[in-house]
Amino acid sequence: MRLSFPSLLVAMLAVLISASGAIACTTMIITKGASADGSMMVAHSDDDELGDQRLIFVPARKQEGKRQIFGDQMRYPRIVTDKRGPGYNTGQNPTKPLYMLPYKEIWDMLGREVPVSYSYYDGNYGIMNEHNLMFGECTNGANYEPPYNTDDDKGPIRIFYSAELSRIALENCKTAREAIKLMGALIDKYGLFSTGETLLVADTEEAWVFEMCALDDDDDHSAWVAQRVPDGKVFVAANEFRIREVDFKDSKHKNFYWSEHLPEGVIEAGYWDGKGKFDWLRYVSPGEYNHPYYSLRRVWRVLDRVNPDLGLSPWVENGYTKAYPFAVTPRNKLNPEDVFGLYRDHYEGTQFDMTKGVAAGPYGDPHRFVGPYDGPQNNIGGERKMYGAWERAISVFYQGYTFVCQWRPNVPESTRGVLWFGPDVSYTTCFAPFFAKASGLNKAYSSGSPQKLDRNAAWWAFDYLNTISRNNFQRMTKVDIIPVQQSLEHNSMAFVEEMDKKIVGVPAEDIPKLLEKAATNNSNNILEKWWDLGDRLIAKYADGYINLPDGDYSDPETALPVEIGYPSTWLDKTNYKDGPTTYDMK
Repeated sequence: MRLSFPSLLVAMLAVLISASGAIACTTMIITKGASADGSMMVAHSDDDELGDQRLIFVPARKQEGKRQIFGDQMRYPRIVTDKRGPGYNTGQNPTKPLYMLPYKEIWDMLGREVPVSYSYYDGNYGIMNEHNLMFGECTNGANYEPPYNTDDDKGPIRIFYSAELSRIALENCKTAREAIKLMGALIDKYGLFSTGETLLVADTEEAWVFEMCALDDDDDHSAWVAQRVPDGKVFVAANEFRIREVDFKDSKHKNFYWSEHLPEGVIEAGYWDGKGKFDWLRYVSPGEYNHPYYSLRRVWRVLDRVNPDLGLSPWVENGYTKAYPFAVTPRNKLNPEDVFGLYRDHYEGTQFDMTKGVAAGPYGDPHRFVGPYDGPQNNIGGERKMYGAWERAISVFYQGYTFVCQWRPNVPESTRGVLWFGPDVSYTTCFAPFFAKASGLNKAYSSGSPQKLDRNAAWWAFDYLNTISRNNFQRMTKVDIIPVQQSLEHNSMAFVEEMDKKIVGVPAEDIPKLLEKAATNNSNNILEKWWDLGDRLIAKYADGYINLPDGDYSDPETALPVEIGYPSTWLDKTNYKDGPTTYDMK
């Protein structure tokens, strides 16, 4: 269907107007019993459309007086403050808090005081703290998505978005259950604004899915529910609530926690008549995010890859389908490299393979750039005209970063917690390990705006190479990029094992700095190799050739660049055969 210029203009304006903090992400849990070595893993890709790509280390600090509560800003810089360590104290104009929350209220809800916060890694959402509490996230559609509100006769309402909830939990909690109860109490008292949200929360023993949303314009109507992921299972969410029937009879909270506003708040909002079983997804959400299969295709793909024996169909009846289990037992237990691989998926080998077809171009590029006719990729729901749609891959061109939090058993306590962090698009990134108990972070990973190339910023090393790779995607990734990626990630696995041995006998007070320094050196080596690879590939594939092939460069004949051209299968789909091959006028 052809779009007229006025239609294009209106669509472009809609994209600009709808820009918000909402982010389209894919997030996973691999429980201890589902991992190859008994690790607990929580993973997340932050598909943030050129948002703030920095990984920030927030050091432990005294908690006195009141805590700043910020909104859902994901653009660079997400936060500017002198209250969360040097990573956020960048000298730019300070971010204005929505509210100042007394620490005493946090501790009353928690049931204990935490005079000194726990250190943690932070991104657009909280990630992992020094006690190996781990988070993942994805945004979901909800029936009601209000703006924040801190000015009301009854006091502050709707001051929280999931990002600040996760950070408060990391600063004050050691276990997943502690985090769930604290975040839930904060929601019940202070309310939620913006979209529906899923937070994955895991510690060294348990993993939970925590979902939340506002219900209606009644001040008290924000709600949440949490469900435990059984050990031995793998869970995935991709921009749609995954919790379905809630067992309100689980008074001992073996498998569920829920808001004090459930289920009555849903009934009062008019979403449920109170009859039958309570289905969280169906009664608080419009279902899928953006367009059909935007979410569920990714859920299917992960579950099918993890256990193809289940024979799950990629086709479902609607966005409320129950075709996909809450969590599945993997056919083979997973290690971190397997999780990296799940995030590097474009549906290769399936009917949805994005490296195939006319849209992949001559070189099998799986990226599908979006324009005004697609609407905003972070459109939560609602009615809009669909001109068409691309499959939504797990590895998507607008990824800001991907991480895998890992707690490892049977190694020294100080090196059990590892954050594997990969800037930019997961397919062409290289995951670097950082330790949960380190005293700081490589500054390259904490710097840089996506609006200006910066060779001192880690994200730019990976975005630079990924952008170059699109000149000849299949050849460059398979021949040039993936071999280096695999080698460096293998070396990083060996580096982590080396650190397990190296810290033995080191005084406890010296270990955090040792871990920071070692991880910085390892990640700097990755960055050096990545920048060099990008610079070499610009020359190697200059002007559509393979430049300077292996051979005797002193011989003019062997030093000529190799002509690549286009594959015949692609040429057959173009007007190449109709080109000027004869002087005959026909």
